[in-house]
Amino acid sequence: MTQTFFNRRQFALLAASGVGLPTALRAAGYREITWDDLIPAGVPYSEVVGQGEMDILNDTWAPIFDENGTKMNESLDGQVIKMPGYIIPLESSKKGVTEFILVPYVGACIHVPPPPPNQLVFATTKRPWPSERLWDALWVTGTLTINLMSTNLGDIGYALEVTDMELYEW
Repeated sequence: MTQTFFNRRQFALLAASGVGLPTALRAAGYREITWDDLIPAGVPYSEVVGQGEMDILNDTWAPIFDENGTKMNESLDGQVIKMPGYIIPLESSKKGVTEFILVPYVGACIHVPPPPPNQLVFATTKRPWPSERLWDALWVTGTLTINLMSTNLGDIGYALEVTDMELYEW
């Protein structure tokens, strides 16, 4: 049987990289943020500034936002974050939801005009969230990137590669 021993320098480098550490310890390296953090400092929350238009084909209202709606917080690009929110499912199976829009309040994008792009996060996960828990508030942890995209539910400003999800406890 071969045993592997590390000298202090090798152990320090290994520990600093996070390899070999329990997942719970590595996961603690996130920045907890709120929805306000997605808007750059000094930029006011975007407002619906026009009438917008009804998308009859998709039965949705397409609001018109001012220029602040697409201003993203570039300091968060590539950061590991943890934030609360609600799920609007995009891709699901019997196992649960694996692709969704993370939104700041229940029902956003479904029956009401969507929030501005800098208040919507396109999220993907390898570990499905149970479909029967879609109305629950949850915490999501993962790597956040700026990624402007359009969907039939709204324009989205951020993408999140989710590594962990848990119920949000009040």
